[in-house]
Amino acid sequence: MTVLFIVMACQDEKLTINPTTSERTLFLYYPWSSDLTQYFTHNISDLESSLKTTDMTEQKVIVFMCTSATEASLFELQRNGQEIKKVIVKNYSKPAYTTSAGITSFINDVKKFAPAKVYSMVIGSHGMGWLPAENTGSDNRLLHVLSIDTTQIFMTRFYGGETREDRTNINILAKGIVDAGIKLEYILFDDCYMSSIEVAYELKDATNYLIGSTSEIMAYGMPYEIMGKSLLGNPDYQAACDSFYSFYAKYNPPCGTLGVTDCSQLDSMAMLMKKINAHDTFNEQCLDSLQQMDGYIPPIFYDYEDYVKHLCTDATLLGRFKEQLMRLVPYKVHTKYFYTMNGGMKPIHTFSGITISDPSISAATETKKETKWYRATH
Repeated sequence: MTVLFIVMACQDEKLTINPTTSERTLFLYYPWSSDLTQYFTHNISDLESSLKTTDMTEQKVIVFMCTSATEASLFELQRNGQEIKKVIVKNYSKPAYTTSAGITSFINDVKKFAPAKVYSMVIGSHGMGWLPAENTGSDNRLLHVLSIDTTQIFMTRFYGGETREDRTNINILAKGIVDAGIKLEYILFDDCYMSSIEVAYELKDATNYLIGSTSEIMAYGMPYEIMGKSLLGNPDYQAACDSFYSFYAKYNPPCGTLGVTDCSQLDSMAMLMKKINAHDTFNEQCLDSLQQMDGYIPPIFYDYEDYVKHLCTDATLLGRFKEQLMRLVPYKVHTKYFYTMNGGMKPIHTFSGITISDPSISAATETKKETKWYRATH
């Protein structure tokens, strides 16, 4: 079943929710992210443009959006001819968006007001991959930010003033979804650094597919006006990637990365990686040769395939890895460069659509051995 949740602020309108079960529900979820609210509003407006030209007979779109750290609303986007109405179904005071129980309650509300056979979820926020909220620093830029000319900075979804109290750990998100009694068709992270093997493995019981960026994503976010049709109805992941690329190849700066992970392939990959890790130990002298996907010093996120190529010395195991990786990340796109606020545009020499933090020596990754992925592969 697919459900898309969307949360945003809107003016009160007469309740006209139809609780009958549809084929699919898309849930847009926007917890409090302070400086990104205006971009979320624009994202919703772009999606509305897609809704005007999409058959919504068996599709519902519902949004959860925080207007402050303590206020949120749940509303449905309803199409009437060429008009899209925002119909509020519930308001929240002090929504518990950082707890699994809170997330479960939001999803249960979606199931109540927009029941469907299939659910999908878009999450818009800041993101820092698998890193625990406690490790991300007071200003979300971690431990080693370069001195940069702020007049040359383009805002990304990672940059911002979120506090620790407004962050949610990935295991909390996973538990919140599972406890709601659903498995999503996909989760699309409209956030930075979320196409990570550690993130995907944590969410493998909560979703069939994970869509996200390996790097920072511009504050504009996903281009829903051209990408929306691929996400509604029966999702077309290749078309979604193509739309993303066509938009960001012409953006200023022309930087964007996107990967689609098939979570059903994660257990097989974990078993294979356990064999590779038992056979080889990574030589840290190769760190500077790896494709990094961020601007941190030292790096935190590395291209997954490039790392394994430098790690694995067994040709048979490496061949099996490459074959499994193609099944794991069947769709991916990237521009020639990725962008980071900490270092500007950086070249992409190799790209697998997913990152790993195993080789990182950053103090921010000191808890990587506690992740489900690390425990399953070492």
